[in-house]
Parts: sequence; structure tokens; C-alpha cells
Amino acid sequence: MAKKGNAAESKTRSSISIFVVLGLCCFFYILGAWQRSGFGKGDSIAIEVTKQTDCSILSNLNFETHHKDEAGTIGDQFKPCDAQYIDYTPCQDQDRAMTFPREDMNYRERHCPPEGEKLHCLIPAPKGYATPFPWPKSRDYVPFANAPYKNLTVEKAVQNWIQYEGNVFRFPGGGTQFPRGADAYIDELASVIPFENGMVRTALDTGCGVASWGAYLFKKNVIAMSFAPRDSHVAQVQFALERGVPAVIGVLGTIKLPYPSGAFDMAHCSRCLIPWGANDGMYMMEVDRVLRPGGYWVLSGPPISWNINYRAWQRPKEDLQEEQSKIEEIAKLLCWEKKYEKGEIAIWRKRINHDSCSEQDSHVTFCEATNANDVWYKQMEACVTPYPKTTEADEVAGGVWKPFPERLNAVPFRISSGSIPGVSDETFQEDDKLWKKHVKAYKRTNKIIDSGRYRNIMDMNAGLGSFAAALESPKLWVMNVMPTIAEKDTLGVIYERGLIGIYHDWCEAFSTYPRTYDLIHANGVFSLYKNSCSAEDILLEMDRILRPEGAVIFRDQIDVLIKVKKIVGGMRWNTKLVDHEDGPLVSEKILFAVKQYWVVGENNSTAAPQ
Repeated sequence: MAKKGNAAESKTRSSISIFVVLGLCCFFYILGAWQRSGFGKGDSIAIEVTKQTDCSILSNLNFETHHKDEAGTIGDQFKPCDAQYIDYTPCQDQDRAMTFPREDMNYRERHCPPEGEKLHCLIPAPKGYATPFPWPKSRDYVPFANAPYKNLTVEKAVQNWIQYEGNVFRFPGGGTQFPRGADAYIDELASVIPFENGMVRTALDTGCGVASWGAYLFKKNVIAMSFAPRDSHVAQVQFALERGVPAVIGVLGTIKLPYPSGAFDMAHCSRCLIPWGANDGMYMMEVDRVLRPGGYWVLSGPPISWNINYRAWQRPKEDLQEEQSKIEEIAKLLCWEKKYEKGEIAIWRKRINHDSCSEQDSHVTFCEATNANDVWYKQMEACVTPYPKTTEADEVAGGVWKPFPERLNAVPFRISSGSIPGVSDETFQEDDKLWKKHVKAYKRTNKIIDSGRYRNIMDMNAGLGSFAAALESPKLWVMNVMPTIAEKDTLGVIYERGLIGIYHDWCEAFSTYPRTYDLIHANGVFSLYKNSCSAEDILLEMDRILRPEGAVIFRDQIDVLIKVKKIVGGMRWNTKLVDHEDGPLVSEKILFAVKQYWVVGENNSTAAPQ
């Protein structure tokens, strides 16, 4: 009898899965009909999906079908913001920035609006907005209408950054420091840095410009986290994200970088204009904090090899000599080993452990903070972050990282060493397996996920990074966000897997331009923040950073998702609430959403069709 019961239960669960898929295929067919895109052609994709199903069959087990009274209401209608807010970045607003001190770039850091000054409207897209080209074409071309700013085409005309051609911007792959192209520049770095064997996977690009270095690193299977301030070089980070390259608005100023210690395999500055020798070496010490033991730092441009280049740079050789001497002095203090200097490029390598530099103790001040990852709005300090402890002279502090892609699914050292309470090897493996299952279910219902239609993806509550690991593909990348109020800080684990991410508090705006993400995943976000800030504020921020026709996948408890669905009903989003892939008895549900296409000046209704 038990066997018969299990068989019946299994058959029932299979039926549930089939009906949920059929219902959702119909949903995505409807969405596809108005997912207008220069590339995506959502209608043709959806038609292809529909050929495999009978959309006349709707599942009686679909959650929304039998909870219509709860799930079918619409919230208040949100009005479009004025046209002046098309590229609004709440925490890097130019007018607000100018009220803060300029010393140490404080005014270019995050300064978010107080509650009374927050916008409660929908940021419009500019007229003519188009879905970006698919990768890798997007690396080289961006629709002019998406970021209609020609400043850089004039300012950087001789440096091969960006060119305006008809209705698109073209990015030839050049830069201030590599006018011959990023490929040639990266090849020179590769003569010292082992890109090919997978040991260097994550990189930090400080002062990235339009992120051509990061864009071309993808060829080496290296993913760069690029940042630059919102300054006179209008829209440089926006261009990076339009190209499909990971980037955030940021600056080395007075606050610590929003990344964990020992995260990056390498860091890079190409004429980034950061005063590395200033403030007792504080900025180099911050780079040292985020570099993993054995990681590399690349500095190209002034003042490197000043004695050869000072005439070309049109700067006094005495000033340049002093700058380079100060950098060399701080690098020695940090016990970095200089591996290369040629032309205008210098490369240092961080030692693998503290014992590799026993003479350092009497000359350096070590940071006293017990948690080196407690960085959110924390002041940067002129001190050196201690290495993780080791017992052997040749032991790599923090453990030996495996090459990528092997490290993607291997148990990270931070977990196997017991550094994260409550997370064991088994916990990690179970989480990895679970998210493979979830993502497989997502792909069954939304077949566009791994088609190349979604390049820039965000996971708002990334956990161990298993959602991103399950999605891993050269067609896409994932910005893994670690909420600052999360019970466990596992962002270091995410980097150890060869993925990238950032700390953030979702009660505030994210450090990006509007319309920069194609797909947003929100797992448990609204349960996490229910006692911290308004769900409406978080959803409006999601709308700001989501592209027109971009998608959202919410995974949360049913009572939470009913409230979310009600709010987004007034945000020009189309939604479908469905059961968990394991069936209707699971209290966790999934809400799929797609943002409608609309641009500034349109007066179409914000109501989503029901």
C-alpha cells in the first residue's frame, strides 16, 4: 500500500509540474507578443515555446487560478517621473553631491536622499530606447538613444574610447592607456599574470572609464568588477552596463569599498587618477585588503617609468619621481613583490601569507577591526588588514583556490575551514543542488533565460551564489548582492567560487544608472526587509534599474508575494503568480513579472492586464 501511495503521489506531482509549465508557457507567449526588441524578438521565441504545448489547457493547480480573490487586486497607480529624471541616480545625484566636501572625493561617494526627498514615481526610458544588442555585439555597439551623450566622443577622441556612428555608439576597444586596443594590452599583462590556467578569475578595475578592459577580459574567462564615479565623464558606467560589462558607480574616497577582504584575484588601475601615494598609502592598503593572498596589482600610466615618459606626459619629472617613489615605498610596506615594469606598466604580487614578509611587523600598523568584511559605510583607514592565519611557511593564507571553472562548484575554503558558522560542506552542496533544481524549473517556464536575451542579471539576495552558479554561461553574468542585514555574510564564498558581487542595503538605491539590468532575481528579499523599510520603495528601485521588457523572478512566501503583486500592478508590469515547482502545498511561491515597454512622454495606463 505504501508503494502504491508513493506512486500516486509521484504521479500527482508530475501532473502538477506539467500543468504549471503549460500555464506559464501561455503566459510567456502573451508577454512575448509585446516584448519588442531589436534582438530578443520575444514574440517569435514565445511562439516557438507555444508550439511545444497546448495553451488551451490551463492548470487547475496554478495558484492564481484558485486564489483569484487574493491575487487579482491592483494597487495604486504610479505616475511617470518628469523627463529630467531619465538618468536619475538617487545616491549619486549631482546636485546633492555638490553640497558635500570635495576633499578625498567625499562628494562623489554615496549620499542618499532622506525619506522626504525620495521619488515615488516611475523613471521613464528616453525616446527611442532599444533593447541592447546581444553579447558580444553589445561589447562594440550601443544604441545612441539609450545613453544619448556625446561628451566622451569629443573628450576621448584620440584615445579610441568611443565613436558616434549614425544611431549607435561604437567602442573600438581602446583606452587612454591602450590606444592600440585592449587585446594587445591584456596580452602584455598575460606575460606575467596567468590568465590561461583559470587561477585568475575575478578582477577589480578602479576608475574603469567605459570598461573596455573588463569587456575584453571575458575572452580570457576573467570577470571584472569595474567602478568609476559619476563625474564630468558623463555616463561612463552607464556605457559599460549598456555594453554588457559588470560595473557600478563608485570611487576610492573616504569609505571602504563594498567588497569582502581577500576577494579579488587581481586589481587594476589604468590612468585611473587615484592618488595612490596620498593619505599614508590608505588607497593601496584598501586594494591590499580586497586582494586575495597571491593576487596581482597592475598600475599603468603615470608615474610608472617617469624617467622615460615625463616629456610625453608634460609633467615635471620631479613630481613624477616623487609619486613613483611613494608608491614603491607603500608597496614595500605591504610586502608586495614587484614582478614587472616595462614601458608604462608595473605589476606587483601580494605575498601568499604573513610569514613571507616577517620584516613587516615593525614598520606597519595593522587594522584592529575583528571583522575585516564589516565595510558598509565604514571609514577607510591607513592600516594593513592581517592575513588569515597559517601554520606552514608555504601555506597560502585563506587556502589554495582551485582554477575556474572547477572552483565554481567546489566547496570553498571559507566553508571547509569552518569560517562561516552554520554553513558546512553538506550545507553548501545541498544549496548548490537546490538552486540547480530551481533554475531548471525557471528555464522550463521562461525559455528566454539562457537564450542571450538577458545579459546583465542581478541576484538581490545571493546567499552562497548558487543561483549564479547554476546559470553560469558566457552569454550572461550575475551581480550577486549580499544584503547588509543578511543573517550570514557569505559574499567571500561567492568570490571564492569565481563569481562577483557587492554589499548593499536595499533600503537605499543601488549604485547604478536606470535601465541597467535585464533580469532581477529576488529570493526572500521582501521577507528579509519586511521590518526594515517599505516594500514600495524597494519595488520602485527595482523598476528604476530594470530595462523595459526586462524580467523579474520573485521567490517568497505567499502572503508576501500577494502584497508585492498588488503594488507592481500599478507599475506597468505584467505578472503571473504560480506554485512552487514541488506543488501547491509548499507555502513558498514564485511571481514572474515583465516590465512593459514605455518611454518618456507616453500617457499609456500603468495598469497591468489581468
